[in-house]
Amino acid sequence: MKVCVVGAGAIGGLLGVRLALAGEEVSLIARGAHLAAIRARGLELIMNDGSHHLARDVTATSRMRECGPQDLVILALKAHQIEPVIGEIRTLFGPKTIVLSVQNGIPWWYFQRHGGEHDGKTLHAVDPNGAIARGIDATRILGCVAYPAAEISRPGVIRHIEGMRFPIGELDGAVSERATRISELLVNAGFKAPVLEDIRAEIWLKAWGNLTFNPISALTHATLSDICQHPEGHDLAAHMMGEAQAIAGQLGVTFRVSLDKRIAGAERVGKHKTSMLQDVEAGKSLETDALIGAVVELAEVTGTPAPTIWAVYAAVKLLGATIEREQILVKAQPLAGEAPPRQRVAG
Repeated sequence: MKVCVVGAGAIGGLLGVRLALAGEEVSLIARGAHLAAIRARGLELIMNDGSHHLARDVTATSRMRECGPQDLVILALKAHQIEPVIGEIRTLFGPKTIVLSVQNGIPWWYFQRHGGEHDGKTLHAVDPNGAIARGIDATRILGCVAYPAAEISRPGVIRHIEGMRFPIGELDGAVSERATRISELLVNAGFKAPVLEDIRAEIWLKAWGNLTFNPISALTHATLSDICQHPEGHDLAAHMMGEAQAIAGQLGVTFRVSLDKRIAGAERVGKHKTSMLQDVEAGKSLETDALIGAVVELAEVTGTPAPTIWAVYAAVKLLGATIEREQILVKAQPLAGEAPPRQRVAG
């Protein structure tokens, strides 16, 4: 199968290497030093068991139009990175091209092929101009939730931290032939990829943690276990999660894990930095609207009060604007003579 990974970063790179080594014809869209390293040496993957895997037989480019029509496009860009390149993404489409959407947070397509009272509604937080919805026909899309944690340890090298689960599902809930085919493709590459009849419920389950712990950590520089073990941090997370659960309930979504279990699960991850905190420390654009802004919008759509989520959203939105306007990074530094503890990054 011809597979193009648009955004061959940590998660896209993990998928790309394993699919290439499983015998698929893989193209990787990357840029900068990462692209140069892939072209020179291939893309290396270091798994959490210490094993090294190198995919040399891949096409690596920054120009999507060079790749031609694909069977599968794995869209692994951050949500706010999609609209500027939607025209290029469309050059990858043939009549039957499938788009596997692998974004954190609530996706732009949430109400597409939904079937409910909000069917077809545009989520302006993640698709403000409707350009993504117009550029990618909903019938092409398979939803996907990325549970693994990984990082680019240096250009051309992906380090896998934990997890191999990528559940997928049709937007209308059907267990289709093509969903089964993509599931088998991923399983053949070593992933766990069950086909779900309600992919939105699974998206909410992951977003439940992302909309809470990512912004809190970005604002406080606390790790997951720090947030959960600090009384006020724990209570703030619980208030946000309770509000999110009420919003999801108004959309017919129930959670298969209790709120307390979800917080306990985050605490067990330990002293890990969220992806948003990592971006704050690197001076990168934040995924604020996909992770939390879309939930604020869904609260408005459903008429559900969410004052705590709104307040945290406003604060982290201001932080992100300051980082972009001033072109700065915000990183905690140890006091003189103190060595910082080593921390890993979690998505």
